[in-house]
Formats: sequence, C-alpha cells, structure tokens
Amino acid sequence: MLNLMAFSMPTHTNTENLQIILRWAHFLAGITWIGLLYFFNLINVPFMKSVTEAPMRQHIFKNLTLPALFWFRWGAVVTVFAGFWYWAQTIVAVDAHNGGGNAGAAIGLFLLLWTVTFAIEYAIVLKAPDIAAINKGPVFAVIAAILLGAAAYLFVNMNMHGWESSRMISIGIGGGFGWVMMFNVWGIIWRNNKKIINGALAGTPAPDAAKLARQAFLASRTNAWLSIPMLFFMAAASHYVIFG
Repeated sequence: MLNLMAFSMPTHTNTENLQIILRWAHFLAGITWIGLLYFFNLINVPFMKSVTEAPMRQHIFKNLTLPALFWFRWGAVVTVFAGFWYWAQTIVAVDAHNGGGNAGAAIGLFLLLWTVTFAIEYAIVLKAPDIAAINKGPVFAVIAAILLGAAAYLFVNMNMHGWESSRMISIGIGGGFGWVMMFNVWGIIWRNNKKIINGALAGTPAPDAAKLARQAFLASRTNAWLSIPMLFFMAAASHYVIFG
C-alpha cells in the first residue's frame, strides 16, 4: 500500500513563512539593484560619453536613464530593508536570546556606525571635485577603502562579547556596506542625476552639471567596488565561517 505520509506537506510557523518572504524579496530586489549598478558602470557611463547631440541625450535620459534609475533606487530600498529586517529579527535576536546578549545594542550599533560612515564618505564626495588630490580616482579609492575598512574593523571588535555568531557579524559587515551603498544611491547618485537630467530635458543644463556628475560618478564607482566585498560577506555568512 502506498505510504501517503511520504507525500504530506510539512508545516511552517508564521516566523518561518516571514523569513522566506524576506529572503526572497531581498534576493529579487538585490539582483535588480546590483544588476543595474553594473549596467550603469560598465555600459551606460562609457556609452553616454559618445552621445554628444542634445536631442539624443534627452531621448536617452527620458526613455532609458530615468526608468532605470527608478528601479535602481527602489531596488536599493527593498534590498536593504528586507535584509535588515531578516538579520535583526532572525539572526541578531536569536543569537542574543541564546547567548544572553543585548540585541538592541547590536542593532543600534549597526545603525549608528554605518550611518556615520556614510556621512563621512558623503562629505568627502561633495568636496572631492574641488580638491584636485582627492578628485583623482586612485586617491579617492584608497580613502574610501580605508574608511570602509575601519568601519568594518570597528563593527567586528565591538561585537565580540561571546554570544555573536559568525553569521551575524558577517552579515553585519556586508549589510553595513549595503547600508552605505543605499544612502549613496539616494543621497548622491539619484539626487545629482535628477538635477542633471531635469536640466537637460528642460533645455537649461544646470550650471554645476559637471560637478554634480563627478560627485555622482564617484559615489557610483564606490558602490560598484563596494558591492564585491559586500556580496562576499553575505555569501560567507552561510557558506564560509570567518569570525569564530
């Protein structure tokens, strides 16, 4: 007689259902966001340098750049907040509960540290076009690497109480990079490009368009390079133990 029990569906708790929804949303939005990030940096930026006619640039801005930026910026929001919710509720809270730690303090540290890191990077990006030494790509890259590396170092060393898992810390670093990247999208890339595009479409280019473009470029390149360690730490959380 056929064993019908072999075909019975497993049951899931509401927490488990929420977890898979958050992970699915995080993955789907992340593919959209990072895919468009690579498109802008690898394809669109070099291509736009070859488009010099104003009518063609207006056509591209209206029918390609603006729609792409819509999915780009909202993909960033969904990616980061779905991931943050998952990390805070199902990893930090569980680690703290099992180890007698303080989940609120760990989450607060994440928000404070990575927001301050963005604020410092934001100030550097805004000033870079006016300071020749910083405006050079390699120099800016070194400054950004030192800043983000220092923030990651602080995050690790401030989460060594004994109850934090390698998974929690690894996602805390990768997610922190993603936090900075999301603010780069909304605080610099989208804000600057909106001014540039609106001016071009109106036929009255912004007087500081070159400066705005350079700031957006530096932020975008920062995100492109930062996505590499960000994805590494996200993958290492489940597949490669780093923090004992």
